Amino acid sequence: MDGLFEVPDAPGGSTPGAGSLGVNTHASAPLPVRMRPRTLDELVGQEQLRAPGSPLRQLIEGDQATSLLLWGPPGTGKTTIAAIVSQQTDRRFVEVSAVSAGVKEVRAAIDAARAELSRGGRETVLFVDEVHRFSKAQQDALLPGVENRWVTLVAATTENPFFSVISPLLSRSLLLRLQPLTDDDVRAVIESALADERGLAGRLELDDDAREHLVRLAGGDARRSLTYLEAAARAAGARGADRIDLESAEAAVDQAAVRYDRQGDQHYDVVSAWIKSMRGSDVDAALHYLARMIEAGEDPRFIARRLVVHASEDVGLADPTVLPTCVAAAQAVQLIGMPEARINLAQATIALTVAPKSNAVITAIDAAVADVRAGKIGQVPPHLRDAHYRGAGDLGHGKGYVYPHDEPYGVAEQQYAPDTVADAAYYRPTSLGAEAAVAERWAKIRKLVRGE
Repeated sequence: MDGLFEVPDAPGGSTPGAGSLGVNTHASAPLPVRMRPRTLDELVGQEQLRAPGSPLRQLIEGDQATSLLLWGPPGTGKTTIAAIVSQQTDRRFVEVSAVSAGVKEVRAAIDAARAELSRGGRETVLFVDEVHRFSKAQQDALLPGVENRWVTLVAATTENPFFSVISPLLSRSLLLRLQPLTDDDVRAVIESALADERGLAGRLELDDDAREHLVRLAGGDARRSLTYLEAAARAAGARGADRIDLESAEAAVDQAAVRYDRQGDQHYDVVSAWIKSMRGSDVDAALHYLARMIEAGEDPRFIARRLVVHASEDVGLADPTVLPTCVAAAQAVQLIGMPEARINLAQATIALTVAPKSNAVITAIDAAVADVRAGKIGQVPPHLRDAHYRGAGDLGHGKGYVYPHDEPYGVAEQQYAPDTVADAAYYRPTSLGAEAAVAERWAKIRKLVRGE
């Protein structure tokens, strides 16, 4: 049946879910399949899901029939968790492809699970990968099986389920958020595969620079890291080597290693060059350095933070649209992740780079901070003080305050700053871009406010 896949039992009646997802995987199977964790404790990362007393652990160890909705980036363990639920609770494992299956296939899987139960057979874990690709009608077809507990549904998605999964299915499932794997998590996956009998069984050593190259290319995806490791091992074996060096790793995945140490000079030099290229309005150079950071596995959240900072530091009010653009890019990084978020980061980089430049904002706040640090504090003028509490009027608080909305142009002539900085001119707008209009308006407002 198209789009429907049931994993057969292992020979001899061993743990269900064998085959491509089980513990008795054939030696010729791909390394990511052979190394798939068999228990929750073998799962790398996701400490919040593996912790004692966590909902997932309670579900598995208590053998509860609770449907799961797993939300997280690729390669973080969604399929593995579905297999573990099946194996450790002695349930049949049936997978429905959200890419090729229709309502007919969904109903057939649920009917088969119901029939199995009626015969006194085992319960069924129905795994739906990329459930966000299902239409509303297809997702509706899952509801009877979930409501009547004919199946334990484990649905996986890389997209926000609050936008892509129907509310009835959400409300009937336990939503678990999987976090991206860290570089240390990926290193642990690689080290385990190097030593484990199911993996390379200690036959090959892995050079440090080759390991870091594989970690970078994996991008937090455990499955991808093992695929690349297996390819690198084959490349080393073809050369008769007993270790995987950087050359083997580069040849295996056809991608050169980027010389970029996130803790060293390369990190600071490339970041500095990227910032200065944006400030200098060279789009091509800025994109080059952005690409180097992305390809080196730089944390996209770090890139996004720098964009938001420099939107105000280097552009400011010369183009007020740049800051919202950079904030939106930062939000996109959190929402969709890499590699797609590279597009949003590139858009923000381009917008910031081509925008007219002004450092008037950072100059203004730094000048004000310098005066405060120098002790130029002064008393708040009495007419600006809080006059809402009893007795404030007797102290003269609020007396003489002019309400700007009652004045022509909405601007009142009165003193706002303390006497010590009454003549300060922190903000000095430039005549570049949209700030030219701000400069003209500020000059007029200043004259009205200060009676100049």
